[in-house]
Amino acid sequence: MSAQALPTGIKPITGPSALAGEPRRFLHLTWTLAVLEFRLKFFGSVLGYLWQLMKPVLLFGVMLFVFTKAVRLGGGVAQYPVVLLSGIVMFTFFAESTSGAVSSVVDREGLVRKIHFPRLVIPLSVVLTAYFNLILNYLAVVIFMLARGVEVRWSWLELFPLVLFLGLFATGLSMILSSLFVRFRDVRPIWEVTLQAIFYGSAIFYPIEKIPSVRLQHLIMCNPLAAVVQQIRHAVIDPTAPTAGQAIGGDARLLIPLAIVLVLVGLGFWWFNREAPRIAEEL
Repeated sequence: MSAQALPTGIKPITGPSALAGEPRRFLHLTWTLAVLEFRLKFFGSVLGYLWQLMKPVLLFGVMLFVFTKAVRLGGGVAQYPVVLLSGIVMFTFFAESTSGAVSSVVDREGLVRKIHFPRLVIPLSVVLTAYFNLILNYLAVVIFMLARGVEVRWSWLELFPLVLFLGLFATGLSMILSSLFVRFRDVRPIWEVTLQAIFYGSAIFYPIEKIPSVRLQHLIMCNPLAAVVQQIRHAVIDPTAPTAGQAIGGDARLLIPLAIVLVLVGLGFWWFNREAPRIAEEL
């Protein structure tokens, strides 16, 4: 029944907002859903975590062969196999968190309709689950780096804020995508195509310095994922590689990917909070 059809003085029934309830309950629900999803993912699987690792490793193997034997994009790049594997793992985290969040609210329709809880818990738990996978996957990357002779340095600590920054980027998009999918089911195929474009535009399998156009280098580095991948390459793998600031044309220009992430997080929360009370009604 629409609001216009209701008798005077009677307000339409709406669901909980994005952040309804106490902060402790909100955090507990987010953690519980993420842990439950992570456990269910490997429930009944003999190989368990190995299946999670297989996807980025197989993609790494194919791309390593193509770009070192056929196209030779990795020629002259220090520790190219490690650079490639690290970039693929970071993209896998971004893709898992955002693509998993697209249908996360709809997939939990029964929960949304029956239980009064803060709706934002759902997309955030998807991102948190992707973080669990990232930790396991990047442990394999670290082992591979050590086996390849990558030197352990204090700059490795940059990995933590960089991964947090990438998570904020994914969270902003996850809030927008999950709320839009409730109304528009075309969001999923559109985002799948967009992910492919982001992958090829994030300097993952090609070194940014090999792009002949300096303007194009700067444009690519405006992508927050590309900036994170490049800075991880410099801080963790190869200190002689350009920093994200150098690749974008100056540290001040790093404010561009930072602004993109902040705008997406703000816009994502505003939109999700606006749609949250009507999610159960729209399902």
